[in-house]
Amino acid sequence: MISVNGIAVEFGGEALFSDVNFVINENDKIALMGKNGAGKSTMMKIIAGVNAPTRGTIQSPEDTVIAYLPQHLLTEDNCTVFEEASKAFGGIFEMKTEMDRLNSELETRTDYESQEYMDIITKVSDLGEKFYAIEEINYDAEVEKSLLGLGFKRGDFLRQTNEFSGGWRMRIELAKILLQKPDLVLLDEPTNHIDIESVIWLEDFLMNKAKAVIVISHDKTFIDTITNRTIEVTMGRIYDYKANYSHYLQLREDRRLAQIKAYKEQQAFIVDTKLFIDKFKGTFSKTNQVNSRKRMLDKLELVEIDEIDTSSLNLRFPPSERSGDTPIHVKDMSKSYGENIVFKDANMSISRGEKVSFVGRNGEGKSTMIKAIMGQIDFKGTCELGHNAKVGYFAQNQASLLDENITVFETVDNIAEGEVRKEMKNILGGFMFGGDAIDKKVSFLSGGEKTRLAMVKLLLEPVNVLILDEPTNHLDLKSKDVLKQALKSFDGTLILVSHDRDFLEGLSQKVFEFKNKRIIEHFETIDEFLARNRVENLKQIDLMDN
Repeated sequence: MISVNGIAVEFGGEALFSDVNFVINENDKIALMGKNGAGKSTMMKIIAGVNAPTRGTIQSPEDTVIAYLPQHLLTEDNCTVFEEASKAFGGIFEMKTEMDRLNSELETRTDYESQEYMDIITKVSDLGEKFYAIEEINYDAEVEKSLLGLGFKRGDFLRQTNEFSGGWRMRIELAKILLQKPDLVLLDEPTNHIDIESVIWLEDFLMNKAKAVIVISHDKTFIDTITNRTIEVTMGRIYDYKANYSHYLQLREDRRLAQIKAYKEQQAFIVDTKLFIDKFKGTFSKTNQVNSRKRMLDKLELVEIDEIDTSSLNLRFPPSERSGDTPIHVKDMSKSYGENIVFKDANMSISRGEKVSFVGRNGEGKSTMIKAIMGQIDFKGTCELGHNAKVGYFAQNQASLLDENITVFETVDNIAEGEVRKEMKNILGGFMFGGDAIDKKVSFLSGGEKTRLAMVKLLLEPVNVLILDEPTNHLDLKSKDVLKQALKSFDGTLILVSHDRDFLEGLSQKVFEFKNKRIIEHFETIDEFLARNRVENLKQIDLMDN
């Protein structure tokens, strides 16, 4: 369907990747994998037509529709939800406007024999052929159906897009994709900033309604669920596996073992050949054999072993004093913003050492509850921190609180105490701050880098209560694993707000569900909660689609 032919990208003479070839077939569900900086997002932008390669081409049938959802949403803030969704038909509207303009120009011109007049007629004819070939559509009805199917209410249609959370803004972008009926959907980190119900809806859409899909994601459960093919970008080239992510990991390891074996055999061959050349290079009777082996070495294509991060990091939170039996106690708490009730008469008691998850749709009050616990907002009712509770808090905007005038290393050096100081460089490396990166000033870091640094900073502070609000956004799979293992060994109290199911798996012993202005306590793991709710959510979505 779509062919990627010999594409290469170079920066300052250095190749990011080169001579990349593959075909995207109808109904392929592809995970584009590779370490940070390998070129995944760059390759996706080239396929989307946003960027151009240094060399190579992307070929597809003329009527192919490619829809691209970038990592950072492009939704504008100066229009309503309905207006933004209607932009899916922008190309058709522009075509109609241009036809009307040209027809109006033809009505006023009298130079019927001129080349310009004939050129306008040709343009009108070509545009008309394309425009009238499009199936007649009631555009407003299609936009309405799409938005309702994605969970919006009619009352939301005229609200400004900037009134909505990240998850709902994602749904606006997905409405535009649905309306385009694309042949290929490109998604770059689509699960960042959206709630679990939105992720489940997205999985259902991609598996059952989308055609071809290419996705970049660090959400292992998400990509395992939706993909049937994995393309790995590594060391400037690609490897193509007809397998989902978990199976690909095993196949990749098999490939590396084969490479290591071939490398060792080749190195032994090179050593033996050089020994032969050195031994007989002055022997007349062996001249032809020596020359032949020299040519063989010159032409030898060296076996390369793929890059893999074999470093291990067993990170533990620094010890802190023991807290009281109930570090967090909430009684009859209510919170409203004007007439909008977030939750009412909420009660919650979290015991020392418990690891709990806050779950629910965006806008149901999870972050609001955390802000109340932290004393950042006013509310009705009571919220008490227990005896000797020392709270470490990671907010979604934690990156903005860093001191931008110091370096990465100084940021952690200022707070690290005791034995953990010996591990600072390893810890920074585990969160992708290796080599010269530790000497960069915070002001020069990207948003994702600042988020990772804020997480490192928190990991070094002695606390006995941890509250983490979406901690895995911008973390790659290895960094998430480092954090997860540290949280598993954390002997204090943990509250987690996260939409990353693979990250939550095995971490949470209790679930507080935020729903319909209430907080419901479930004495089950996050895995049990999600298994029980998944069918219910999909049934609700199916009902909305109808």
